[in-house]
Amino acid sequence: MDTNFSRAATTRSFSRLRQPCPGNSRSGAVSILMGVVVSALVLSVGLAVDLGNLYMAKTKLQAAVDSAALAGSLELPYDPDVSNGRVVAAVNAMLEKNYPDAEVESITSGSDIRSVNVLAKANVSTLLMGVAGITDKWISAKASAGFNKLEVVFVVDNSGSMKGTPINMVRAAALNLVDLILPDGADPGSKVGLVPFKGTVRLQDDVQDGLPAGCRNWDGSEYTGMHEDFMPMYWALPDYYRNWVTLDTCSGIPKSHGLTGDKYAITQTLNRMDAQGVWSGTIIPMGMKWGRLMLTPGAPYPQAGDPEEYRKILILLTDGDNEDGGCGGRYAQSYEPNNYWTNAYYGMGVDSAHCEDGGQLNSDMLEQAQLAKDSDIEIFTIRFGNSDTTDVALMKQIASSKPGTDDHYFDAPSVYDIDDVFKKIGRHLGWRLLN
Repeated sequence: MDTNFSRAATTRSFSRLRQPCPGNSRSGAVSILMGVVVSALVLSVGLAVDLGNLYMAKTKLQAAVDSAALAGSLELPYDPDVSNGRVVAAVNAMLEKNYPDAEVESITSGSDIRSVNVLAKANVSTLLMGVAGITDKWISAKASAGFNKLEVVFVVDNSGSMKGTPINMVRAAALNLVDLILPDGADPGSKVGLVPFKGTVRLQDDVQDGLPAGCRNWDGSEYTGMHEDFMPMYWALPDYYRNWVTLDTCSGIPKSHGLTGDKYAITQTLNRMDAQGVWSGTIIPMGMKWGRLMLTPGAPYPQAGDPEEYRKILILLTDGDNEDGGCGGRYAQSYEPNNYWTNAYYGMGVDSAHCEDGGQLNSDMLEQAQLAKDSDIEIFTIRFGNSDTTDVALMKQIASSKPGTDDHYFDAPSVYDIDDVFKKIGRHLGWRLLN
């Protein structure tokens, strides 16, 4: 045997044994690469989770700080300079309720009249941000809230069904809201007006429409009692019925008051609401119309300010639908003419404006609401007592609620709900974020 050939073959065999396997090399490289990719993926997912948590925490903190500022703003009438502790206590309590781990950094009086600024921060736990070198896990939020520069008109049903406890409760609740809007010892720049209504409205001499103080017909003309066209019908009534008819029901309606910052004046006017006097129906569109006119700059009420400067609010409270005696039910009358024939429509000789669903009274009421909204007037409606679904739907339609909500419509089934409803509206007025 050729020994040289044998040694060469053996050398080649060992040489092949010492060479790495191509397959094993590729497998190791893939494993290393997969480890790097998985690590990067885990880090990316972890960072995404951390960022998501930070975003959610930031959103939650902002909402909590907004609520805290709004809660503090409700105490500003009693703590206008944020100096006696009431605002601070309200802010801290609300922040503790909504975000217990947050820390208040500052609570200060704003530059706007009766406003409060709140700044708070919170530490957020994270998974992997520290690994990536991101150590700042603090989030912060700030908010300012207040309710200066308001123009608010109460449009209140003073028909006979409101007399006694209902009107007393409404009066007390309205006075509490006036205390919030026009606090003692401060000049918030806000104004309040009042339009009591029955079958029509009774205006004081602060109206500038070229007519003397007194009641008005629907078309704005001077109300003079039962229209002359209906007097032959009146004299044709049997004495028994005629004795029940009051030809002029204006004097039984409490006087209105245009917008004023004089708290004493508006308080005195509110205190005169008693729902007493002769009945003449419930004509809601008259209340809506004159409430709208009070809040609209220019004649007949020059007291109204620029909508760019004032937030304009109309609060309508009624315990029933429009009533002209022809709606049926317990208020229907079997003889004509009657006291309903002295309302704002009959007063100008119109006997075709009635209270049925879809009738002119409801149509005019909706039209007045739309005109108000078109003039940047915000409408809150309060339905006192019980009512049918159609009337509730009308009140909801009138209200300036946000789409998909009824946040400007309120039910007050009993007299004991009235004060709570007015407080909720007060929160709406106070809960105004300024930034």
